[in-house]
Amino acid sequence: MYIFRSARLAVALVATLALVACHKDTVPPPPPSAQAHEAASEPAVKGPEVDILALGDSLLAGYGLNFGESYPAKLEKALRARGINARVSNAGVSGNTTADGLARLAFTLDNQPRPPGLVILSLGGNDMLRGLPPADARKNLDAILAEFDKRHIPVVIMGILAAPNLGPSYARDFDGIFPALAKKHHDVLVPFFLAAVVGKPELVQADHVHPTALGVDAIVKATIDTVVKALP
Repeated sequence: MYIFRSARLAVALVATLALVACHKDTVPPPPPSAQAHEAASEPAVKGPEVDILALGDSLLAGYGLNFGESYPAKLEKALRARGINARVSNAGVSGNTTADGLARLAFTLDNQPRPPGLVILSLGGNDMLRGLPPADARKNLDAILAEFDKRHIPVVIMGILAAPNLGPSYARDFDGIFPALAKKHHDVLVPFFLAAVVGKPELVQADHVHPTALGVDAIVKATIDTVVKALP
């Protein structure tokens, strides 16, 4: 009786496995995921690859954010979504002043795989937060932009505005740096890099300075057209 029951179970198991195998062959594959559909709907990148170097401080480095959430990373994704074959290298270092940026400029440029076709420059915020003399920031930024001129690299300058607590005199001297240098070196200017997140606490981290991931999205949306127009 036990052998007979075991044989019946074995037959049933074989039949079930055969049915499952048959079902796998006849059921159509599942529909593609929403992510795959989105990727398929994006325009294909075209043209030669353009290297963009993002040189700056924590606003580019992605302070407080996860991997892939920094401005350079999201800018690259947004550019490629428009069909632009861009690669953005993140050379942002948290805490850098304009003097720090100038000190590492030649090393950074000389160690790129290829000369960048465009530079995004965001320096000066730490000079301002530390109350360093605007004249020094201007001198350092002028030297940085002169080096880009020498290498025939166009620049998008991400301007910064002084905090109100530093007083009107400091704000006047500091705020004027970026438009004056953009005009002198014939570079493109974003007047205030953080304009898209100012007054929006939900887009700024607890330090009230650095954008959240959603804040970076807002900044990319506000600046991408300027970057596109500056591309060679």
